[in-house]
Amino acid sequence: MRFTSEQRLDDGVLERAFTLGDVPGILWTPASASEPAPLILLGHPGGLRKMHPRLAARARHSATEHGYASAAIELPGGGDRPRLETAEQARADLRRALEAGEPVSDDIVDRLVLPLVEKGVPEWQATLDALLSLPEIGGPVGFSGGVIAIGVRLAVVEPRISAAVLFAGSYVPRVTFEDARQVTIPLHVMLQWDDEGNDRQAALDLFDAFGSKEKTLHANMGGHTGVPQFEGEAAARFFTRHLS
Repeated sequence: MRFTSEQRLDDGVLERAFTLGDVPGILWTPASASEPAPLILLGHPGGLRKMHPRLAARARHSATEHGYASAAIELPGGGDRPRLETAEQARADLRRALEAGEPVSDDIVDRLVLPLVEKGVPEWQATLDALLSLPEIGGPVGFSGGVIAIGVRLAVVEPRISAAVLFAGSYVPRVTFEDARQVTIPLHVMLQWDDEGNDRQAALDLFDAFGSKEKTLHANMGGHTGVPQFEGEAAARFFTRHLS
């Protein structure tokens, strides 16, 4: 991990950009702490620069209110990273299907999402290795947001993640349902009932498939970007129970 810039924000939070190999990322850490901080991995749909304001707001709230560190990395094919040809073609096929009013096939979803999972999950694990080697970060670790298939796979393969907040706002490959049955960590799942880019029934079926003994579904009316502000507070309380 190589830090490429840093700035102390007006609330005292330290924001540092980094690269890990060819993967760019950002780390936010609390102004001061008497012991190493718990860590939240912030998922997102891609485009780290574009997503920065929203991610920074979440990270700064976690740091100032709860003493957590937060980190985000760029998705494979996102931002300035090389494009994933398979996913790019699938995205074009998805647009054509939606414009024609046709159902989105499992083949399109697999080609769109699985390359992100297969490449992105090992990158998150390598990032976690590097972050936990820093003296100011000690865990436990939570995962929040992002492409739900990535969060589900991480919850299965990464034992250092203790709890996850997942957003049911993206298409779900069939293999993700198989992964979900193996998930055992506590889950807090958010669903926008009228999400224009999400298959509501698939989201409900995925929640049902999770093997976790503690899993909570928060469903609210509205579209993809209409998540109520109080849901952020509910997610924060969830992490307080499991990371503090």
